[in-house]
Amino acid sequence: MTLSPIIVIPARMASTRLPGKPLADIGGTPMIVHVWRRACEAGVGRVVVAAAEPEIAAVIDAAGGESVLTRPDLASGSDRIHEAVETVDPEKSHDVVVNLQGDLPTIPPAQIRAVLDPLADESIDIATLVAEITDPAERDDTSVNKVAVAFPPGATVAPALYFSRTAIPSGAGPLWHHIGIYAFRRAALARFVALPPSGLEQREKLEQLRALEAGMRIAVARVDAAPIGVDTPADLERARRMLADG
Repeated sequence: MTLSPIIVIPARMASTRLPGKPLADIGGTPMIVHVWRRACEAGVGRVVVAAAEPEIAAVIDAAGGESVLTRPDLASGSDRIHEAVETVDPEKSHDVVVNLQGDLPTIPPAQIRAVLDPLADESIDIATLVAEITDPAERDDTSVNKVAVAFPPGATVAPALYFSRTAIPSGAGPLWHHIGIYAFRRAALARFVALPPSGLEQREKLEQLRALEAGMRIAVARVDAAPIGVDTPADLERARRMLADG
């Protein structure tokens, strides 16, 4: 099965914990441009930034990228990428839409490629990534999303059974940190954004539970380490140090 992916990076200025974060300076370059570059380096297909505001589109256009303006009042990044892809690809030449969050400036291009691996199974609707939790502080950190998943011996892809902000599952064994990148089959994305918010989604504040409650199949690919997600000023400083060193 040959896939034709498009990477869409949703970005908006109205972050509650770090306002204006897509344009946050990292080594003289806006964060959203760093993420766009990582996506281009992955080499999996077309890359589009779905911008809620013109100033985000302007920096991507100035960097030589492709942007599309979306309605600023959309409820989620998934809604934003759906609107964007319907605008830039109305003929539906791309059958997979990769939702790469605009706050992952340190994500390795290899991880962007890896998110497509679970879609080798045609029964999978949505693919995402996990990394084993090695820092004990992450176990009870509710800002770190966890996944209940069991990898068969030697496997790097497995079904996702549940997502939570708490440490799951109980008992001895590894815990898995969920990384915020998704690969949706085009039809699955359209179905997902048409669904109403679900009970577990609203309880956990995790929209991927809407898909599981609707019977959609999510699988994860295992990678070595989670990239820095920039949500706070402290995260931004960590990303600045990492990219300066790298």
